Amino acid sequence: MTQRIMIVGTSSGAGKSTLTTGLCRILKQEGYRVAPFKSQNMSNNKYVLPSGKEMAKSQAIAAAACGLPPHEDMNPILLKLPGQGIDLVLRGEPQGLTTSEAYSLRKPTLWPMLEDCMETLAKDRDVVVVEGAGSPVELNLEDEDLVNMGLARHFNIPVLLVADIDRGGVFASVMGTLMLLPKTQRHLIRGIIINRMRGDAARFEGVRQKMEEVTGLPVVGMVPFMHLLLEDEDGLVDSATGPKPPLSPETLDQELDRLARELRDCLDLRVLGEIMGLPLA
Repeated sequence: MTQRIMIVGTSSGAGKSTLTTGLCRILKQEGYRVAPFKSQNMSNNKYVLPSGKEMAKSQAIAAAACGLPPHEDMNPILLKLPGQGIDLVLRGEPQGLTTSEAYSLRKPTLWPMLEDCMETLAKDRDVVVVEGAGSPVELNLEDEDLVNMGLARHFNIPVLLVADIDRGGVFASVMGTLMLLPKTQRHLIRGIIINRMRGDAARFEGVRQKMEEVTGLPVVGMVPFMHLLLEDEDGLVDSATGPKPPLSPETLDQELDRLARELRDCLDLRVLGEIMGLPLA
């Protein structure tokens, strides 16, 4: 049976894409057949497949981390923002311009497509690593959510919550997120990752202890600030997460291995394995 794990963040730019990519690489290195999935991505940083179909660049990088060629089913909904309206791409095929109101009305009809994409990716895979988008508690969008906890609940996926400590307010962002989640979704959150620590990791041990105390959840990783050459979304958050010069396949592989190596040093792989139902060293 194919296992699934989902990574959501307390906000945009928390580090979901980087951690998703890194976890994909670690799982591949451990000998698992893994695939990435992000149901909906809002990004102007597209990747064009040999077929001419389009997907978000960040999911193409995650595919490389898995040792797979990119496929449109890894990112079935791409929302590009050309300036006015939304340029909608479904399963790699441009659908033309639409409005946010029209897209909201269309969302409920997209579940069969997402189910088919997930089923296709799961074939011959041991695990699918799923990435959320933005914050999972945009309450005005809760009823139409198909990328965060709505997706996790639909497929019954265990979830890791990522928070960026570098911005400040990490306890408020984590507790606020957990408190705003309905009970039907909160039980799916199985662990917390604190991202972008600066300085001596030993100084942050109190953060781990207090976070576990107030949330009742394990902190499965305390991740340091990393300067990577990998692209992460499209620069909507800050200059460190935008498009970067294209990498050669060799350099990309080296960066993916470096990311995996850094994450191995700061993630509790045993607990992550228990959450996923997969043995990890």
